[in-house]
Amino acid sequence: MTTAIATAAGTRPWPGLIQAYRPHLPVSERTPIVTLHEGNTPLVPAPGLSRCIDPAGRVQVLLKFDGANPTGSFKDRGMTMAMSKALEEGKRAVVCASTGNTSASAAAYAARAGMQCVVLIPKGNIALGKLSQAMLYGAEVFEVEGNFDDCLRLVVEMGESLPVEIVNSINPYRIQGQKTAAFEIIDQLGGEPPDFQFMPVGNAGNITAYWLGYSEAAADGRVSRRPVMCGFQAAGANPIVRGAPVEKPETIATAIRIGNPASWKQAVAARDESGGIIEDVTDEEILEQYKWTARTEGLIAEPASLAGVAGLVKVAKRGFFEARLSGRSPSHPLRIVCILTGHGLKDPERAIKCATAPTTVPADLKEVAKRLRLG
Repeated sequence: MTTAIATAAGTRPWPGLIQAYRPHLPVSERTPIVTLHEGNTPLVPAPGLSRCIDPAGRVQVLLKFDGANPTGSFKDRGMTMAMSKALEEGKRAVVCASTGNTSASAAAYAARAGMQCVVLIPKGNIALGKLSQAMLYGAEVFEVEGNFDDCLRLVVEMGESLPVEIVNSINPYRIQGQKTAAFEIIDQLGGEPPDFQFMPVGNAGNITAYWLGYSEAAADGRVSRRPVMCGFQAAGANPIVRGAPVEKPETIATAIRIGNPASWKQAVAARDESGGIIEDVTDEEILEQYKWTARTEGLIAEPASLAGVAGLVKVAKRGFFEARLSGRSPSHPLRIVCILTGHGLKDPERAIKCATAPTTVPADLKEVAKRLRLG
């Protein structure tokens, strides 16, 4: 069931992001739109996190929860565009390398389009929630004896020698679809961008896409400024921070376990042009915010999503915002958006490991009451 929502085009049922932002996307009347009505994900105020960053109330942190997309991640934004253009070009099969979310999204949209989908995943390095999606959607899944970068290299070779369309982020239409998240944030903030944006960085396509969206909005005169872009890699998979590829990336945040990002140069450009930063956070810092955000803000996102939140907390502790808070007040706060890229149920094994185990009790009220701390 679709609901009536307010968009830049007025109040109407949400049609999916291509139709909602059609004038800003490379589509025509000939383009067959393959959609699951992705986009229009919530921008949720995070009062607990806001107080953590500045107890004086001069900061408002908001969480863009892209885990609310149809397959549970931001990848759906790019996939609706990539699949629509592949179908327009007469392709009948698509292929992707994936650490999980891309495979789930590609398989879902290929099923919707009636296309064959081939997925290459690194053996043993994918969350089961994501793998189960790709399998159930009907993709042909191959486990490659190697890491993500090995999978992507093989996909590129397939694209050069077989009649398949690559739908990884090296596909330019993926970036076009993903840039719409920036348009949504501007609309949701009443026509203004945030002051800062914090987000995870893995293959670096998402930070590239957001910067493209904000830049186009500024060029069109819809906004007068662009946010400062702050990206965070996992410490064990931090090639941009190191300045060199990581041959064997390691992190519990599987969605950003990438040693040689496809959009490396574009991510650096987004950082430099916005006056931002790209740094790293440890697995321990990611897991701390993974649990804290669920228990304080009521949102469960997959571990990689919390790299940006962990980065926000980390830089705030070292005084990153002190100079920028001068003259701010609770009535005119510094607005910071953190991007939660995927739903927490993508990786149920990690959730179970981090949570308190259930307590076994007999079916007796007195016994249950003994174990409760209500008084």
